Amino acid sequence: MIFKVGERFIVSREGDEVPSADASGRIPVVLAAGAAFGSGEHETTASCLEELERIAGRVGGADVLDLGCGTGVLAAAAARLGARRVAALDPSPAAVAAARETARLNGVEARVEVLFGDLGAVRGRAFDLVLANLYADVLLMIAEELAAALRPGATLVLSGINDDAAYDVQAAFERRGLGLVRRRALEEFWTLVFVRPPG
Repeated sequence: MIFKVGERFIVSREGDEVPSADASGRIPVVLAAGAAFGSGEHETTASCLEELERIAGRVGGADVLDLGCGTGVLAAAAARLGARRVAALDPSPAAVAAARETARLNGVEARVEVLFGDLGAVRGRAFDLVLANLYADVLLMIAEELAAALRPGATLVLSGINDDAAYDVQAAFERRGLGLVRRRALEEFWTLVFVRPPG
């Protein structure tokens, strides 16, 4: 499994023969072998990678949260773009194990902290960028807490949102003071990008 995402990334599984950087200068992200969700091939994960690419200039030096990290592909990609620290969080022990291995395979384990649990595991911490590729009902339940985890000027990337719930999710985060900067319709889902106003 080797495939390109956007203009910046090339994703592979552990054991695939991929050069340290491909001929076009893409950033390689190697995933641990296993079945945890988030290979990068699914449209919602690929969309989050594309959004990371789009805001790459703001990822360097940032504190990042990958909520529902699955294999850890987004956490590893953020670290490869220069994030200062990444908290990768998932309620699945299998995902936690996979994400830790993914961080190790990419040489970013010193900057990627993989945690078991829900948002409560990082309560009180604030982030410059939050990536949450989750179902809409989950996003609606945690909207208040998720918005509170953003520093002024921070970016929030949401995906995994089914068509019927896209406007509800958008409204829920706008009510918490976030400004929508991008809305992307995928084949079956939506990706929404918000910014918390500075100051």
